[in-house]
Amino acid sequence: MGVRCSGMMRFAVLVAALTIALSACAGGGALPTSAPSTAAPSSSPLVQPSTAPSEAPTSAASATPQSGSGAPTGAATTLQAVKGATIQIESEGTFIDPEVGQMNNAAGRGSGFFIDPSGLAITNNHVVTGSAFLKVWVGGDKENVRNARILGASECSDLALIQVLGVDQVPFLGWYSGPIDAGLDVYAAGFPLGDPEYALKRGIVSKAKANGDTTWASIESVIEHDAAMLPGNSGGPLVTPDGQVVGVNFASDQAGERFAVSQVEVLRILPELKSGKDVTSIGVNGQAVNDEASGISGIWVSSVKSGSPADQAGVKPGDIITRLENLVLSTDGTMGDYCRILRGHNPGDVLSIEVLRYSTKEILEGQLNGRVLTKVTGIGGDQDGGGGGDQGNQGGADYAAYERMQDQTKTLAMEVPKEWTDRRGGDWGVGDETVGVGINASPDVEKWLNGWEMPGVFAGASKKYAATGIDAYLEEQSAFGRDNCTGSGQQDWSGNGLSGKYEIFNKCGGTDAQWIVLVAAPPDVPYVVLFNFKSQSDRDFAAANHVLDTFEVLKPLP
Repeated sequence: MGVRCSGMMRFAVLVAALTIALSACAGGGALPTSAPSTAAPSSSPLVQPSTAPSEAPTSAASATPQSGSGAPTGAATTLQAVKGATIQIESEGTFIDPEVGQMNNAAGRGSGFFIDPSGLAITNNHVVTGSAFLKVWVGGDKENVRNARILGASECSDLALIQVLGVDQVPFLGWYSGPIDAGLDVYAAGFPLGDPEYALKRGIVSKAKANGDTTWASIESVIEHDAAMLPGNSGGPLVTPDGQVVGVNFASDQAGERFAVSQVEVLRILPELKSGKDVTSIGVNGQAVNDEASGISGIWVSSVKSGSPADQAGVKPGDIITRLENLVLSTDGTMGDYCRILRGHNPGDVLSIEVLRYSTKEILEGQLNGRVLTKVTGIGGDQDGGGGGDQGNQGGADYAAYERMQDQTKTLAMEVPKEWTDRRGGDWGVGDETVGVGINASPDVEKWLNGWEMPGVFAGASKKYAATGIDAYLEEQSAFGRDNCTGSGQQDWSGNGLSGKYEIFNKCGGTDAQWIVLVAAPPDVPYVVLFNFKSQSDRDFAAANHVLDTFEVLKPLP
């Protein structure tokens, strides 16, 4: 990415406007009800806008080479030789930043370094991904600009491999092969503040294994050091006094510590990058955002790589990826959970994804490597009245905790309020006939079945009623509601890979209770799903949407 900012004040303003716009929509995902006041992250990516001041601190030193150098033939063997192998990179593109909004044709500068004489170079993912093109200056050369292309990248390891064009037999750096311990002398090389003047800063390793979870990466092997760095140092090498690479610089924090991706992690994924593969990536350049007060958390997408799984699914710059595989992301303010999901799956696996789209005030869901994103239509989006209150604006009312449950056959699963301890499920029978598989949850299922005062849910899946059709089956199931409640008319619904219709009945049995009936089906699969909810309050209504979000058919129906 061209420009990255550590501050998040603009995000709070954007989400405040978004929250107001979304307050009229109940949906398949949790909807925020207040504006976040997101704090700045504890560490910041070191990318510098290309319009930065031209002055930058410089220092160089020579020292006795340390043990552990495993330089390949032709690699730099002195500190002075590191300059010729270090490059400045400018990426230009259009990005949507959570602090400043959309930036058209924006450019930012970072650093990198050659790893072989053919012009292969390492830098950070956040320096280059999502850019329209790259410019490169080699070894402090201020005049001759070269182009480069991205061969492979890793969002979670914050690494990218690029091929610099029009070069041959360039100086390059080898990898340090000795132990990385606290106290190891190191130097940060690069082009701080976007200045074309090469700079070198001395320090020591202060921690050999630091926490790698940040707002824009989740790196498994990180080195903490105190060699001074500034914006523009991102992607530059951290080297020993004999010019061997210990790590790839990527961040600094307010306490004065600096961080580098360990060469252990680089070497682990480098073969895949060289083969043109992305690693632990879906093709976005983003950062984690979180605000507990509003319930908004996820990965803010600044740019999207064309042709990537994210692009093919329909993810756009400015989206917030709120869920991946039904897990709410960035609840701790980092990309940790997001990256653990990616590391736990193969690159081509189908993963469910949900995004919050600021530009259209919509929640969309779909799949990576599967279904494209479509708008989620939550139950109650345009309803008013009854026990659920203003169903389009739940005011944040919800149960404190949910638990996943399955039926006895392990065919159906869903998350229900933890307080709903009476849970049943198995064969779904109508009269003497088994029609499918069903699952119930309530504080008291018997009272839920036989009256209006108890909240709860039934969800069933059936092949038998697939031929009946959604409209006819909903009409059949709604007959009891029309006889005992005030109907509101049928509404379209979609979410979680299903689409169908629902109806909300108010003032049931002369009480303030609501009854919600929904019939839906997946595309091209011969079964239908029936949901029945009884709602006594706003939080019961919110629970209905949560159940719909998390409902799964785990295996083919009998």
